[in-house]
Amino acid sequence: MNKKTIMAKHNELGQEGERLARQLLEKKAYRILLTNWRHGRAELDIIAQTGSTLVFVEVKTRTSAAFGQPDEFVSPKKEVLLAGAACAYMEQANFQGEIRFDIISVLLPTHGQPQLRHIEDAFFPGIGS
Repeated sequence: MNKKTIMAKHNELGQEGERLARQLLEKKAYRILLTNWRHGRAELDIIAQTGSTLVFVEVKTRTSAAFGQPDEFVSPKKEVLLAGAACAYMEQANFQGEIRFDIISVLLPTHGQPQLRHIEDAFFPGIGS
């Protein structure tokens, strides 16, 4: 398998994880505002709203938990990038209300059912990082 094929499979895995995460949020009555919103080097996977709270959702997808749960791969550096992008989005949208950073951990095993775990208020950049 060449590098291009590996990257294509990685991208497909991520896209499937994000699709499942959107479905999960919609079932919970979240309103999906945007997906894959980019600012500089950062990408906000899902921007959603629940009640009056704006929720920035990072989706982490893996085929196995052999090396840890998918959500464990959100580093403090990634949190800072996400916070910067969230600030840029809030400024652009002129949003001044309550915000939250969630993670949706998606396991897509080769055999078996997908497993999703929604971690609300998973982190707040700069606190405890």
